[in-house]
Amino acid sequence: MHLDGRVALVTGAGRRIGRAIALGLSGQRAHVAVHYNESAAEASAVVEEIRGAGGIAQAFSADLGDAAAPAQLISDVVAALGRIDVLINSAAVMLRTPIGTVTAQQWDAIMALNLRAPFLLAQAAAAAMGTRGGAIVNIADLAAFEAWSDYIPHGISKAGVVQMTRALAHALAPAVRITGVAPGSILLPSQWSSEVGERLAATTPLKRLGTPDDVVGAVLYLLAADYVTGETLIVDGGRHVRR
Repeated sequence: MHLDGRVALVTGAGRRIGRAIALGLSGQRAHVAVHYNESAAEASAVVEEIRGAGGIAQAFSADLGDAAAPAQLISDVVAALGRIDVLINSAAVMLRTPIGTVTAQQWDAIMALNLRAPFLLAQAAAAAMGTRGGAIVNIADLAAFEAWSDYIPHGISKAGVVQMTRALAHALAPAVRITGVAPGSILLPSQWSSEVGERLAATTPLKRLGTPDDVVGAVLYLLAADYVTGETLIVDGGRHVRR
């Protein structure tokens, strides 16, 4: 799949990995729909950076925790940019929720954004793509494959993303390909200490933390790999094989 002139929606594109993916797609001459919720200034900066480099981009606001928002966002992108060819489900929340402290409200908020929204976005995007087809990449997490005791709801939501990728790939083939990327230690939460980062790097087989560009490279590969669907590519420097 070539990206030149294709319309790509990246959710959570104002910050962190979503931002890097939006810029990476623009570098391949895709027309980028930059989704944001609370990060309006950051999303605007991404749009301006893309336009400044000669690309095409537009920002779209949506609270994906609202059940009606995913379908409306797809509709808005199609109305503004004429079509949708690529969806990158990047928007997510990672909350520390030690066992014994998890509330129903936390559970619902995590599942709504991390799992329900990507599914509803994919469903609406696939309908908009129609027989013309397209590609969807879901951003999962290494937590989908490991047991992080302080992040159990998060891990469950991301394991759901991996299963969703497999199931949608079967349901939407051959017109729409669905793949996933599961990053490991890429951009650590701001509240984590430098010592945590050093320990993670030391215990990673490749002896370093990852960068957003590592994830962007995986996304671009999956978009180009026309004979790959249903797979989630782990990008973690080998942490999942260290034991």
